[in-house]
Amino acid sequence: MPQRSGQFVVIAEFEVPPERLGGFLEAAGDDARHSVADESGCLQFDVSVEQGDPARVVFYEVYKSQTAFDAHLQTPHLARFRKALPLVSKEFPPRFLERTHPGGDT
Repeated sequence: MPQRSGQFVVIAEFEVPPERLGGFLEAAGDDARHSVADESGCLQFDVSVEQGDPARVVFYEVYKSQTAFDAHLQTPHLARFRKALPLVSKEFPPRFLERTHPGGDT
């Protein structure tokens, strides 16, 4: 049986046209930096571009709990990020997971 950490993981994926990618990544980076710096419940927030398909952007977010993620949804930096969503050509449904075997310092 896997060890359960209770940590809440969100994987969000977006398709962004190449001409809009820079603006989207800037907004995503702002959200990621503020999430980790300003939210005690946010343990990790990575913004990545898929190899071979630079139009696909993937967020990997780790929170102490689903409650911490719910608090993230109310933050000013997420509200700023949402203003960048018109840059996206497609937003995939987010995936929610429970983290097992956390690595690193988390």
